[in-house]
Amino acid sequence: MQIYKEGKAAINYSDGTFLNPKMSLLRDISVLFLKSLNAKGASLLDSTAATGIRGIRYGLEAGIERITFIDINKDACMKIRSNIKRNRIKAKVMDQSIQEFAASETGPFDIIDLDPFGSPVPHVHDLLKISNSETMMMVTATDTAVLCGAHYSACIKIYAARPMHNELCKESGIRILLGFIAREAAQFNFGIDVRLSISDLHYMRVFVTLKRGAAQAVDSIKHLGFLASCRACHGFETYGGMVPEVVKRCPNCGAARELAGPMWLGGLHDRELLTKMLHEKGPYDDAKRYIESIRNEPEDMFFYSIPALTRSMGIGSVSPKIVVERLREKGFEASLTQFEKEAVKTSAPLPDVARAVRILKK
Repeated sequence: MQIYKEGKAAINYSDGTFLNPKMSLLRDISVLFLKSLNAKGASLLDSTAATGIRGIRYGLEAGIERITFIDINKDACMKIRSNIKRNRIKAKVMDQSIQEFAASETGPFDIIDLDPFGSPVPHVHDLLKISNSETMMMVTATDTAVLCGAHYSACIKIYAARPMHNELCKESGIRILLGFIAREAAQFNFGIDVRLSISDLHYMRVFVTLKRGAAQAVDSIKHLGFLASCRACHGFETYGGMVPEVVKRCPNCGAARELAGPMWLGGLHDRELLTKMLHEKGPYDDAKRYIESIRNEPEDMFFYSIPALTRSMGIGSVSPKIVVERLREKGFEASLTQFEKEAVKTSAPLPDVARAVRILKK
């Protein structure tokens, strides 16, 4: 028997039950998120429970009292029951698939956590059946190679969207994921309110609140659109709507542009909620640093990879941090971004970014 300790939880696991210590930061962020919502009286479904570590931490650290765990693996369910007892929390454990559970459970749940192996797509539709207005969905995708365009055809098949396979792929991938959720939610007369979006390591995770009503569903669909990106000068442009008139040639350099989407073109974060997360008490220093860096990002869509930009300009690269400082001096919003280490997210248009880079290089 192996015991893994994380947060306030002590988890019994074995080779036959999946537990990834590298996901501890994401679990810390998720705990902080629920703490900031003050969700103690909420009902929570851990729909891909494995060892139960997420739901158990939500109970111990965020005070969630009504927790249901489901997993299709019988050995996993045995481990979950053992871990519930070890950590002294009360919960319900169901040995079922998500599809079976959604067909038999009346619900609704206030919070639904979906963290499957691979794509969440096969499960979102069923989980929406046991949701209601104000249900919080926390959805993880680990098929980032698909969402980032390394498997182009797979993204078209699974997400019904064209991916972007360049430096913008992580942000476009997370927006494709959100776009899929918005389209599925609209079938149930839900709109979505995006509260937080995370891209790290091999995963993407989004936190959305469902909003009941035809008007809300239509409004979310209106937030869908496309990204046009130029491989030559690395300029980009977004186009709202399901069938927009896209300028196929880059207005900066005249080269042909790639098109990705449909994807979510609305906001990725709730800044007020991020501030609440930073004020929560507890040993979550790494998670808070991550959240603070996201909060400091401008709300502008997409970013400029400085190495890619300088290569296209035929000059040596410069420090993205210094580019940020230069753009701020010129009155633009600018910061580093979670999506790319050597990139700058800014309100400045491409010519101003290129001018700042060229001056700094001199």
